[in-house]
Amino acid sequence: MSQEQNLINSLDLGCGEKPRNPLECENAYGLDIRNLDIENVVCADVVLEPIPFSDGFFDVISAYDLIEHIQRVVYAPNLIFPFMKLMDEICRCLWPGGQFLSFTPSFPSPVAFQDPTHVNIISESTFPNYFCEPLLWAKMYGFSGKFRLAAQKWNKENTHLITVMKKLS
Repeated sequence: MSQEQNLINSLDLGCGEKPRNPLECENAYGLDIRNLDIENVVCADVVLEPIPFSDGFFDVISAYDLIEHIQRVVYAPNLIFPFMKLMDEICRCLWPGGQFLSFTPSFPSPVAFQDPTHVNIISESTFPNYFCEPLLWAKMYGFSGKFRLAAQKWNKENTHLITVMKKLS
């Protein structure tokens, strides 16, 4: 059985109290900014810290209602691009062929703008143009990974964009 058919590890970023496991991997891990003291949920601030797992550990990484909260640019004390760093970390933690699933309120939906903590507005072009071959525009901001767009669609309410990308080697 190939690794794609036998999915072992998933990570849900910004999981809260119950990590999601959208592709039903054997082991579901979660990462949250709060120390929740829940089995398989680790505490880390993905804006400031790396994802605390080894390279290629995950078959699937998901982010439900998280990406829009990750700053694009931070100027203090030095210029950094937290969204680019997070996308690099996601790429690092996925094995080649692993999948990243994003469920994000997106432009032009008013839901993308109504929450004052939404600082990273995503559109249908963001993931394919910046993080996927052949364009990879995020490289100009330090992104070193490579994805291929596997699927992208709107949820039934047309408020959230569901994007699936596969990591390329």
